[in-house]
Amino acid sequence: MRRRRAGPFAARLHAAYTGPVEAPRSLYLHVPFCPQVCPYCDFHKMRRHEGLVAAYVERLEDEAAALAARFPNPLRTAYLGGGTPSHLRDHELARVFAALRRCWGGLGALETTLEADPGTFDAERARRWREAGVTRLSIGMQSTQDPVLRFLGRGHTGAQALQAVRDALGAGLHVSLDVITAVPGQDARADLEAAATSGAQHVSVYTLTVEPFTPFAQRGVRVDDERAADDFDLAEAVLRQHGLERYEVSNHARPGFESHHNRVYWRGDGWLALGPSAAGFEPPASGDPPGALGVRTRNPPIKTWLRAEPPERTPVNGPELTLELLMTGLRTREGVDLARVRARTGVDVATRYPRALALARQHALLRLDGDRLLATRAGTRVLNAVLRRFFAEAAA
Repeated sequence: MRRRRAGPFAARLHAAYTGPVEAPRSLYLHVPFCPQVCPYCDFHKMRRHEGLVAAYVERLEDEAAALAARFPNPLRTAYLGGGTPSHLRDHELARVFAALRRCWGGLGALETTLEADPGTFDAERARRWREAGVTRLSIGMQSTQDPVLRFLGRGHTGAQALQAVRDALGAGLHVSLDVITAVPGQDARADLEAAATSGAQHVSVYTLTVEPFTPFAQRGVRVDDERAADDFDLAEAVLRQHGLERYEVSNHARPGFESHHNRVYWRGDGWLALGPSAAGFEPPASGDPPGALGVRTRNPPIKTWLRAEPPERTPVNGPELTLELLMTGLRTREGVDLARVRARTGVDVATRYPRALALARQHALLRLDGDRLLATRAGTRVLNAVLRRFFAEAAA
């Protein structure tokens, strides 16, 4: 990771508050419906049918009203993820957007992202989304190579994916592309070059992961670790050559086009959750344990969510939040402000984790820049292993 002068994005990142999580100004909304179920995906998703979608939208409206009664502040960011939100029809999305406007006075004032499958929209539909208040489209391109797309179970072609980018940009939307690497038979450089030259301002690159109980796991699909590491380095090299800098382990952007909403997760801010299986991070409530700085929430799957079952609540105390801030902050280019962690959680990282910190610095995996802890280039490649040492020392 190169040392770089902090710019406006860094200044905004460092302006996080201290103490318990504040009333959230961001929202994650989960849409579980997909045109097809990809064999690598372990998210909460399903094929649509009309009765289920109608019930989903009605329940979503009720949940939004109840949530806004507790947290009425206007939204800064909103992220509609899935599943495939663009698989909802225009009248269904119109009701979703209307609920957000009714409950919070509008969509995200700073950024509103909609995840989209290339086969679910055209130029006219993209224009309608822009008029409705969507500012950013996250397009699941995954690859531009048709044999790779078929292997991944995608329903679109490479040509359709690139046309989707042109349609979205033509509608005035900012575009983020998802690309999967380390896929058997893939020319990763070709996919990365196509993404970098497509006009998209943001590219997220994920290594193919075979999750338990997915069709890929049942078929015995394996990922070559050496190939995955090579593709990780290749992504940074190719995208940087075209002006997209890695600012988080998986995310690359042109200056000024970093994801505002994802930054909420990485710096440990609060956000609200709508929809089945959606997760959130809220301020502690009166019934939560003393010392809780925030509460992780998780909505139930769709069958119980439709019955208005409440979310699971997991209080997070200072030591737990410290580990989470390390886990997310070290993924970013800006790292972790240890002074801010101390002020917010009461935990001094150097005192609490001397062995993990010393070992990582000894092997040049982490470095200190004043009070800021950052992963080195080598550390970024093995960050999970680095973090495991902090978790192990916490449990000792």
